[in-house]
Amino acid sequence: MLHKGVTLRGLEVFESLAATGSVAQAAALTGLSQPAVSQQLRNLETALGTELVDHARRPMRLTPAGRSFLARTEAALAQLRQAQSELTVMDLSHLSKLSVGMIDDFDNDLTPRLATALADSMTRCRFKLITASSNDISAALAEGALHIAIAASTGEAHAGIREIPLARDPFILVAPRGIVTTPAAPMSQLSGLPFLRYARDQLISRQIETHLSRQKLSFEERFEIGSHPALMAMVARRIGWAITTPLGYMRTSRFHDDLEAFALPFGAFARTISLFAGTDWHDQLPRDVAHIARQLVQSSMIDPAIAKLPWLAGQLRTLQEPE
Repeated sequence: MLHKGVTLRGLEVFESLAATGSVAQAAALTGLSQPAVSQQLRNLETALGTELVDHARRPMRLTPAGRSFLARTEAALAQLRQAQSELTVMDLSHLSKLSVGMIDDFDNDLTPRLATALADSMTRCRFKLITASSNDISAALAEGALHIAIAASTGEAHAGIREIPLARDPFILVAPRGIVTTPAAPMSQLSGLPFLRYARDQLISRQIETHLSRQKLSFEERFEIGSHPALMAMVARRIGWAITTPLGYMRTSRFHDDLEAFALPFGAFARTISLFAGTDWHDQLPRDVAHIARQLVQSSMIDPAIAKLPWLAGQLRTLQEPE
């Protein structure tokens, strides 16, 4: 989750300052005034809670924190620029409007990046983007309220809807930090805590409950939580444990100091995140958007998740459309 004050413009200013060491040159590169460049840098440092450059030196030099953050900044901006470049070459002149739905798991990370890339290439297009649950997005797509949607797949084919797979998102176990001391056998140490469920009307809840039934597992029904952040907050406060996915887990980074994630100890399974579009889209647009979405999922979600939880390598990954 981006802290308030971390903006794309701020990252671009920081990248330019790192390259030039000069507020004046950074202003020339970004097209901003020198006071605006200085303000963008101050906002970014305030949001991150650390100094990125040594303000007492001329030319400016990066601090150790600045050098570390620069590598991430350059990688993120490079991915976004590539996405913008590829979207710009698409022929979108025939579109008068485009409505896109995005699963709310992505609202902190992928959604703003994809929206920026699309908006920059659709100067004559009325563009609408909503974030919602997979159930709500599927219903809106079926009703014709959305042209394109990215959501969790139900695994079922629907007439008039084309599905393009984007990513495999495996289910994981999340517990309060410090309770599980034997990661290979976590359940014996969680027996004193209740299982915290997603609300039954959510697609992710049905997928989890179906898997538990296949494994012939049953847990007491005490808690049913409709909000993912609320569910992770309850685990962090040691109320119980939960089953979620890496994409969901990474969405609530503010709780990570109080959480631990483990491979699911009772039968591995995963959900598929897909792009959906009506079959009346005969052009290349859905496939092009899917290609960009995969790149952004990889750089903004999968790579950070594997960096934090290395055992996810090979399990959490992008998927290609079948030939």
